[in-house]
Order: sequence, then structure tokens, then C-alpha cells
Amino acid sequence: MTPQPEIHLLIVDDDERIRGLLQKFLVRQGFWVTTARDGSHARRLLDGLEFDLIVMDVMMPGIDGISLTRELRAQIATPVLLLTAKGETSDRIAGLEAGADDYLSKPFEPKELLLRINAILRRAPAKAEPRTPRMLQLGPVRYDVDRGEMWQGETLVRLTATEAALMRIFAARPGEAVSRAALVEDLNRGSGRGETGQAQERAVDVQITRLRRKFETDPKQPRYLQTVRGAGYMLAPD
Repeated sequence: MTPQPEIHLLIVDDDERIRGLLQKFLVRQGFWVTTARDGSHARRLLDGLEFDLIVMDVMMPGIDGISLTRELRAQIATPVLLLTAKGETSDRIAGLEAGADDYLSKPFEPKELLLRINAILRRAPAKAEPRTPRMLQLGPVRYDVDRGEMWQGETLVRLTATEAALMRIFAARPGEAVSRAALVEDLNRGSGRGETGQAQERAVDVQITRLRRKFETDPKQPRYLQTVRGAGYMLAPD
């Protein structure tokens, strides 16, 4: 099986050397890899990102891999492969009972890890459609998709009702051009109005200009809310 570049793995291990080795090996196999130094770091990453599989060490300071697996299994269905230095049956059973999909005892051959990862991914149910990331990064500003909130550091960026509605529309389809007519239709549907036409499209242009000022470094040369010639506007987060 040849990995697809969109497959995103999370490696959780408190040993920096092992993290680095696993990341280099798996990146060479075609995966997109993010690493976490412990369970708390993994929690923070999982709050804002979606992964296809988690490879996690059992013995870590703070929350151990089995406890974190049990906690995650109550929240998400992401497959988990546990790495353990212990080979006793009781430890393997504890990991599987916590909800792990597989386990691998250290030391191991990288090729065996790759085979187990691919086997888990083959068993995982196909995604019906890509899920919108919960947090979109727009340079120094982040947009919380679930809450409909824009933040710059610890400061909440105030959005008007129309600006907030536009952000919801764009955040639902990042990287996709949305025509001015479609924006007018969506905005009118949300407000209960029925107006259409060029005047409404020009009003949208004005609102787009104002929205850009909330997060673009240079609103006249937008990086994140782009004008797509002949197609409309597109949100292009980091």
C-alpha cells in the first residue's frame, strides 16, 4: 500500500530521539506527520486538528498512553496504535481494553510499524467527506469554526452580523471560490430577505473589504480572503 499525502499521523512519545526518528521515517513513506512530546501536548493538538491515526507510547510522564487512549476513545474514533516497552500479556490486554486498535512492543523494526499502520488504515472506515478543521489560521488571527469566533492572541475580534455570516460561509468551504451571487443568496437566506441583483452584489463587495481589515496585513493585497477573477471570493487559510 502506498500512503496518500493527505494521511496525517500524530506521534506521541516523550523520547525526543524516538520522535525524530519515527517522524523522519514516516515522512519518507509519504505520510504527513505531527509530533507531541507528552499526553498534554497531544491533547492540545487534538483540540485543533484532525488526525487519521495516533501512534502513542504507553510509558510517558503525566498521563500515560493507556489512560489517554481511554479518554480519547470516549470523544473521537481516531485509530490508536500503542508502543510499549513491556511485552507482558496483561499490558497488551490493558491497551486493547482501553480502545487501542493495535500495539507494538519496543524495540521494533520500522518496517513492522509501517505494516501495522497500513493495516489499521485499511480497516478504518472510509470518511464520507473531509471534515472542516475546527480552527482556521489566518496569519496572526485564528477563526474558531464551531463557535464562529475570531481571535487575535487572547483578544476577541469583533465581527458585525454580516461579517460573521460571511465567515461562516467561507469557513464551510476553505480553498473554494464562492461567487458573489451565491454569497448574496446565502446571506439573504440567513436574514430572511429576498433581494438579489447587482446592487446586492456591490454591497457584498463592500462587506468583503471591511472583513479583510479584520485580519489581512494589507487589505489591498489580501493573502487570506482572495479575489478569484471571474469566480468570486475564496478563503485561503494557512
